[in-house]
Amino acid sequence: MTEMNVFTSKRNRRLALLAAAGFAVGVVGAYLLIRAYAPFLFDAAAMREWVGQFGAFAPLVFITAQVAQVIVAPVPGQVTALVGGYLFGPVAGTAYSMVGVTVGSAIAFLVAQRYGRPVVERMIDESLLDRFDGFVETLGVPGLFLFVVIPGLPDDVICFLAGLAHFRLVVFVSVMFIGRLPAYVVTNFAGDGLATGNALEAIVLVAALVVFSLYAYRKRDEIRQYTRGM
Repeated sequence: MTEMNVFTSKRNRRLALLAAAGFAVGVVGAYLLIRAYAPFLFDAAAMREWVGQFGAFAPLVFITAQVAQVIVAPVPGQVTALVGGYLFGPVAGTAYSMVGVTVGSAIAFLVAQRYGRPVVERMIDESLLDRFDGFVETLGVPGLFLFVVIPGLPDDVICFLAGLAHFRLVVFVSVMFIGRLPAYVVTNFAGDGLATGNALEAIVLVAALVVFSLYAYRKRDEIRQYTRGM
């Protein structure tokens, strides 16, 4: 499937909308359950104090979780980054998140590069692999950056596919880090806003991220043509 179908398939758009709706329902459901059965989780000061008792072990666990979500877990990195901002604050949360997703991306890349397509086909859902196969190879570094700079696109899948392409590891890691950094900064500040009682700030930041993603999606044709000309 070409990159054109990636952007214009009606079926893919419906699936994306259903996924977004499902995610929203899941967030609301989780919120209600936590409020009912684990209200202490909403006491950010108590949570940060509790996490602080574990010393360096707490950041290590969080970083490991970020690595895992890139390689094996179908959880968007921005969700765990929100948790990082809530638990560690915006600066440390961003740092831990970026270390985790960068290491996880490098591992995914190297696994694909070392063991080839048969392993990638076993690790990635066939429908996703078909949708994005060849996309990064076609658009090169600009296409890779396009995927990671826009939140919501399956950049974890691209980590494996990039390992099958012609990229060097240092180029791949650099693009992934730079491309992901803005969204992770925003989500970590939003998480910190929730922790410090600035819910409005958190909502505005997340809303801005969503609006940016939707705008970029609407301008997908122009973006694609721009990246092809670079």
